[in-house]
Amino acid sequence: MTTDPNILLVVLDSARARNCSAYGHVNETTPFLESFAAERATLYEQARAPGARSVTSHASIFSGLHVEEHGVVSAGHRLDPSASVFSQLREDGYSTGVFTENDWLTAVDVGLRDGFDQIVGARNVPFPEAVNPHEFVSNEGRGQYAEFVRLALTDDAPLRSLANGVATKLQSDYKRFLPDSVRASTPADVYVDALLDWTGRQNGPWAACLNLMDPHIPYEPLPEHDEWGGSKASSLQSFFEDQKWDFNGGHRPWWQKKAVESLYDGGIRQADAEVERLVAALERRGELDDTLLVVTSDHGEGFGEPSDVRPGVRVAEHGVAIHDSVLHVPLIVRYPGQTEARRVDRPASLVEFPRVVNRVRDGERPAAGFCPDGPVVATAVGLDEPLQERAGAYVDDLSPWTATSRAVFEDDGDTVLKYCTNRDRAATVVSRDAQTSYKVDDEGAEPVEGAFDSIEELDVKSAGEDFDDLDDGTYQRLEDLGYV
Repeated sequence: MTTDPNILLVVLDSARARNCSAYGHVNETTPFLESFAAERATLYEQARAPGARSVTSHASIFSGLHVEEHGVVSAGHRLDPSASVFSQLREDGYSTGVFTENDWLTAVDVGLRDGFDQIVGARNVPFPEAVNPHEFVSNEGRGQYAEFVRLALTDDAPLRSLANGVATKLQSDYKRFLPDSVRASTPADVYVDALLDWTGRQNGPWAACLNLMDPHIPYEPLPEHDEWGGSKASSLQSFFEDQKWDFNGGHRPWWQKKAVESLYDGGIRQADAEVERLVAALERRGELDDTLLVVTSDHGEGFGEPSDVRPGVRVAEHGVAIHDSVLHVPLIVRYPGQTEARRVDRPASLVEFPRVVNRVRDGERPAAGFCPDGPVVATAVGLDEPLQERAGAYVDDLSPWTATSRAVFEDDGDTVLKYCTNRDRAATVVSRDAQTSYKVDDEGAEPVEGAFDSIEELDVKSAGEDFDDLDDGTYQRLEDLGYV
């Protein structure tokens, strides 16, 4: 093994532990991760995401700071790049790369992309070799349609360039009329190929983040992985105006949200297959044993579960819920050279990622490295102004979604207890495993207050971009993903 191990963080975006067969889900969504964990990796039974949305959670995973410590909750904030473990690794001589269509990591200037030498972002156009409208607007800004047409017409493939522009517009406004070959998201294989190509060209240690959006809305598994949804579920999804607020606003029945969970399962299955291909390739190259591999998720997803602390509210998608459907995530870790399987049932936090990286670089192989000394905490921030504007088109009273919710997880022997709060309400929830959690009490404020009283905001945040300053392509993808 090398002195400096490679570092590979694989984020199955929006994949909750409950829908992973490695965690007991009835559908075989993660057969590879299940066998991998059973043979030569460490599976954390009770891992929690630090935040309920992508930007807050990724900022915590990269920095090792709680949401209240870094304060990066929207495009208006920017994490000091030096706080990112990937920036630190780059300073130490690592080659660093990020591979994803998640714009929070590649396009929006929230400080997360700054730690990477290689950035492979959105590629969801039918003709990648022609002019890419996403790249164009990143350079030229929003609304430059005439300039895009002129550039397309002077390209070596003018018709394909124009088709990319039309497809991008259709993806945002008329998805239901698109052929199956044109998708709103890019399948995982594109980014796995890019990662393998990049790592194959490195001569020294490398550190990478691979974020796979296959389990994220819109759920579009390829036919070979769409084992539980099918054309009827896909057709139903195509008529959703909004995956969250259509339901919270009472415009669609909740059974329809539950119905598209079948497509979500296919998305997880698709990502699992690509992780299997990635691991096999690294093993063939002889690199796997020199790599710290962490497979997890930034947050989960809701399909109508009743809120723990907001009466009458159900969890649709993610963002502001403190429910375990959103916070309980898969976490499977293989340390360099690990040959035995381990299972850890204590509460674990993704905030520990940078510390695990540093310990592994020091030669340690911490059996329960993601379990902090103190309590595991999580934060679901309330809706910011752009999201309130979006939600207000569907919901008259936004008060259940504007307050920040907090949770503390503690080991209670055979179970994990979650104490959570939202405004003046509280709850205690028992979490036996990924499949079983239930509220047992309307109390719980004291443990939450005690844990969060010791957390202070640090000087690692500055002003970021305004949503109005984002390019058209980035803004549209964030809107499609439910972030604006």
